[in-house]
Amino acid sequence: MAVIRPFKALRPAKGLAEKIAALPYDVYSREEAAEIVKGDELTFLRIDRPETQFEPSHDMYAPEVYEKASQMLKEMENEGKFVQDGEPCLYIYELTMDGRSQTGLVAASSVDDYINGVIKKHENTRKEKELDRINHVDVCSAQTGPIFLAYNSNARIKAILDEVKKGEPDSDFVSDDGIGHKTWVISDKEKIDALVTLFGDMPNTYIADGHHRAASAVAVSKKRREENPGYTGDEEFNYFLSVLFDADELKIMDYNRVIKDLNGNTPESFLMQISTKFDIIENGCEQYRPEKKGEMGLYLDGKWYKLTVKDEFVKNDPVGNLDVAYLQREVLAPVLGIKDPATDKRIDFVGGIRGLGELERRCSLDAKAAFAMYPTDIHELFAVADAGELMPPKSTWFEPKLRSGLFIHKI
Repeated sequence: MAVIRPFKALRPAKGLAEKIAALPYDVYSREEAAEIVKGDELTFLRIDRPETQFEPSHDMYAPEVYEKASQMLKEMENEGKFVQDGEPCLYIYELTMDGRSQTGLVAASSVDDYINGVIKKHENTRKEKELDRINHVDVCSAQTGPIFLAYNSNARIKAILDEVKKGEPDSDFVSDDGIGHKTWVISDKEKIDALVTLFGDMPNTYIADGHHRAASAVAVSKKRREENPGYTGDEEFNYFLSVLFDADELKIMDYNRVIKDLNGNTPESFLMQISTKFDIIENGCEQYRPEKKGEMGLYLDGKWYKLTVKDEFVKNDPVGNLDVAYLQREVLAPVLGIKDPATDKRIDFVGGIRGLGELERRCSLDAKAAFAMYPTDIHELFAVADAGELMPPKSTWFEPKLRSGLFIHKI
């Protein structure tokens, strides 16, 4: 059963949430992060990306970089820019994008649930990416980036959250990208106990986004357990920072593919080869956005095409039935020679938030073709995780992104 508990969050002081909150650390390149933090002493990106405080040539994974993050976090707390709650609470974090809201419960989730598979995942993680966040969490002795979890809709949980949301929010702002952010504190013991019990009745929760952050938090927890052989299991390092969302409120956007070369094919021969796997309709200069599962858009040689998968090639299993898996299995690997999309430099991935125009732009710069995908459904993600399988890399793009710095879990 899913174990969550309240915690004493370190949060921005009144009036500072909007100035401190920052997009996740992995949204930016090193150069972009350095530009954003320039002259800004409040953005949490400084702490999430502490290499921005050093020269561009400095090793971004050097020990002193993580020490700098810890130092800046302590300074902001000592200066009263962050304040820790005196009693363990749960919290609500509501995000609104294009008139659509999703409501998350901020809580500490059990590391053992991750280890034992109660918290289900759908992606592999890469050790080198984990190591960065392991060092960040361990040296800061805090989890600064929330893990985005999803759960099957529950009317009783929704009713409690809706009741709390009738009160005045603790923070309320619109970020530069137009996303609305509101937070509330749940300090009422009766409501906290009810929510803990309701999640305790759930067989599973699911990682929607943040696989590397979750794996890193768990790795630090295991390290702390080894360093403290008498641990009881009640210590904060046995839990990680999470925001849990009702699956029915979530929106997954398309995650599109950009191809650097055609593996020796001409545009004509490439179309000929994939015509065995798709029904193809030329769309000319007019962009084609897939309208349903089983459709893809192809931008090739200045033209758009509508591709419809042929039923006889679809696999009847949770992974094989995904559009991204079909593309990988039937086109990318056999025709373009892209066997491992996680490591092959000839493929790149473009989040749907950038629009189809970005695919055209890339094909005018450094690519030969682009595939516009229909978004993976959240319940497809659940089915893959329930089957103990893994999705192809970059199968889901969640919007809006959770901000870092609004809630910090000290371990």
